[in-house]
Amino acid sequence: MPHVVIDFSAGLEARFDMDLLCKSVFDALILDVEINAPALKIRARPQPYFHIGTEPQTFAHATLYLLAGRADDTKARLSDIVLHAMDAVLPSVGSLSVDVRDMNKTAYAKRVKG
Repeated sequence: MPHVVIDFSAGLEARFDMDLLCKSVFDALILDVEINAPALKIRARPQPYFHIGTEPQTFAHATLYLLAGRADDTKARLSDIVLHAMDAVLPSVGSLSVDVRDMNKTAYAKRVKG
């Protein structure tokens, strides 16, 4: 925890460096006191089927998953950080958006080797 999943319109990976996108979002988030860098995970995945209401017909949407309990102003700040990092790497993409979701602390489980 936390996780960021970035869904994007298929084909953007041919025009933009998605590894750089993941690294940029990671690097931006770890500067915030709320983020534990060793626990942060970023991933991006293309979406082959979509239609959006704006032109150009391209998008990237990040969902930031956090363990429940963070204040709304913290969530808004982290959402803004993610959006700015995405915009820096994907400046000509038609639609960029971020949503923050609470993860259930009781139900969340993980195993880390090392």
